[in-house]
Amino acid sequence: MYLISSRQMLKKALREGYAVPAFNVHNLETVQVVAETAARLASPVILAGTPATFSYAGTDYLVSICQEAARRHNLPLALHLDHHEELEDISHKVTAGVRSVMIDGSHLPFEENIRKVIEVVRFCLRYDVSVEAELGRLGGQEDDLNVSNTDSFFTDPLAAKAFVARTGIDSLAVAIGSAHGLYHGEPHLDFERLAAIREQVDIPLVLHGASGIPEAMVQQAIALGVCKVNVATDLKIAFADAVKSYFIQHPDANDPRKYIVPGKQAMQAVVEEKIQICGSAGKL
Repeated sequence: MYLISSRQMLKKALREGYAVPAFNVHNLETVQVVAETAARLASPVILAGTPATFSYAGTDYLVSICQEAARRHNLPLALHLDHHEELEDISHKVTAGVRSVMIDGSHLPFEENIRKVIEVVRFCLRYDVSVEAELGRLGGQEDDLNVSNTDSFFTDPLAAKAFVARTGIDSLAVAIGSAHGLYHGEPHLDFERLAAIREQVDIPLVLHGASGIPEAMVQQAIALGVCKVNVATDLKIAFADAVKSYFIQHPDANDPRKYIVPGKQAMQAVVEEKIQICGSAGKL
């Protein structure tokens, strides 16, 4: 198999009432865990990388690793550009083999956001690349992206209708109360707003910042039209905690082939849980 766009997998999820989990990957081990678990559970998945991840791993390395994972497991995988902002950067990664893009102009005024998204959509159409964009802005921190509560704002349903119609995007990331990174207290999602957005647009909706959101809330969001659920922090915490615990128990350890194993096992449990929550198992 090879890397694909997320367009058809999200349309299928919308028709059948589940969501595709999108896991932020950072290295070989994360890709291995997500791909192996997805293949075992016959679940569609998206492998997402922020600009910082691509800078850390190297675009060619990351594309090659994900292509090999797709081939090894006979699995259609989408490698997705998460929170990318510049067309030049996006075009470089698309020509390197990426087929799923998020252009994030959510920090821009409405008309500027539209202009930037249209520019990316026009380019991506040439390569059959799916495009996600964001309207509204999530608070919190993910890699180099840090948005204070005062700078975050929710998605307006009527603005969403115009945004989708004018840009021609394949999926829309909405701001309904979720946040990047860790939650301080219980999250509160505006389901009434999500339902209103669903009434105005007919493309798949995306929930960013799903780490730490209770299962029942995620499933309610899926019932209201969310077709892609982003998971990043939960994977990082599980991996880091397991590796730290291994070093506490084995203070003289120095072989990464041993101390990384419990980290991978911890991430596997998270991936399995999110696939079950999203209802995507057996949907390939």
